[in-house]
Amino acid sequence: MTYVPADDRYDHMLYRRSGRSGLDLPAVSLGLWQNFGHDRPLDTSREIVRRAFDLGVTHFDLANNYGPPYGSAEENFGRLMEQDLRPHRDELVISTKAGYDMWPGPYGDRGSRKYLLSSLDQSLTRMGLDYVDIFYSHRFDPDTPLEETMGALDTAVRQGKALYVGISSYSPAKTHEAVAILRSLGTPLLIHQPSYSMLNRWIEGGLLDTLAEVGAGCIVFSPLAQGMLTDKYLNGIPEDSRAARDGSLSPDLLTKEALARIRSLNEIAKKRGQSLAQMALAWTLRDDRVTSTLIGASSVEQLEANIGALENLEFSDEELAAIDGHAVESDINIWAASSSE
Repeated sequence: MTYVPADDRYDHMLYRRSGRSGLDLPAVSLGLWQNFGHDRPLDTSREIVRRAFDLGVTHFDLANNYGPPYGSAEENFGRLMEQDLRPHRDELVISTKAGYDMWPGPYGDRGSRKYLLSSLDQSLTRMGLDYVDIFYSHRFDPDTPLEETMGALDTAVRQGKALYVGISSYSPAKTHEAVAILRSLGTPLLIHQPSYSMLNRWIEGGLLDTLAEVGAGCIVFSPLAQGMLTDKYLNGIPEDSRAARDGSLSPDLLTKEALARIRSLNEIAKKRGQSLAQMALAWTLRDDRVTSTLIGASSVEQLEANIGALENLEFSDEELAAIDGHAVESDINIWAASSSE
């Protein structure tokens, strides 16, 4: 059946400007890091992506190695583009990244010009696109001159293969350097994508100030601390959970102290009439320097519940103070190495 998007798809979503650019992003964007690879049914991915667009989610965030296996999230998204979204390409913001391990040998990782531009070509082929809206350097590479990495991003724009460029998990100092290089080339930095949640607050230590100063947006990933800030782990580790698989969320992170903080935050969420996940997402958007918050979804129901966070974005001073008592650094930032250089 031909997909026809909802007529009211723009009536209820909140959109925010990315820094001092001309680009608006939905306050909630959909990330395809998990749940969109070949290990999941394509029909489920289709249902989620369709429903997201129906709810005004116009931004879909990918990377070359999202899956599993590597590349499969982009391949599946390419199928959905061809079957459902192609007529609406100009309503979509599609991003991808390169910087982490993708293929064997010395040219399939890190921040070289060869890797980034080759990877972008592969990503465009997998997704069946002429260009992406945002192309990111996925992490800072201390072994490659920053001029080379930023020069590759600039080249992607000049080749017409990306409209904007971004960086992910760069420190405030390296962000300043990246911005200066990009400005000298004539390609401004659109946006930074850092990890951020109530249990991982590192961007409050200077990065948000830096982004405001240079006029770049901020789209935060892992706002639910990879599932820790949901009701999933309030009573232990379910067998079908990400922590049980000991993948990107190690069960070692779910300490007694962390679980106690999560349960306390859950009680605050209840008083707000929200789930813990909804409050956690709303909390990341309390600062207008945050352009968008990236969610994942394994079902339409989860997607709808998370977007429901937008129904209550207001926090009283008392609520914020209560949250601050439990929303403390919990040593869960597995991307810290990139942003500590």
